[in-house]
Amino acid sequence: MTLRVLLPFEVFAHEQGVTSIVVETAQGSFGLLPQRLDCVAALVPGILSFETASQGEVFLAVDEGVLVKTGPSVVISARRALRGDDLSRLRDAVEQEFLTLDAQEEAMRTEMARLETGFMRRFVSMRDGPS
Repeated sequence: MTLRVLLPFEVFAHEQGVTSIVVETAQGSFGLLPQRLDCVAALVPGILSFETASQGEVFLAVDEGVLVKTGPSVVISARRALRGDDLSRLRDAVEQEFLTLDAQEEAMRTEMARLETGFMRRFVSMRDGPS
């Protein structure tokens, strides 16, 4: 199989001769072998592992994203990714960087919704004029 990991502004990885891939989804771990039927999966922040004859088992930390398998090609599109040899460091990176940032983004979205609601209330009160 061919594995490509795409980030918003770069091709993070392009690997040939991949014999197996394991990713994490909301339903649990998901494995791919070369003869598996085509599929699409939503990925959660976690560890992606793949195996090649030349490199052995390789680990990547990936943020949430989408996996698409068509024929021998597997394309993963994610927001962020890290490569490393130490599995425990990658797991820590997922917890510290990806999940923490997601919590910060959620807080920012909540604050933006509050500001938008306040703006709309003031706009409507200006339009209606004093009662």
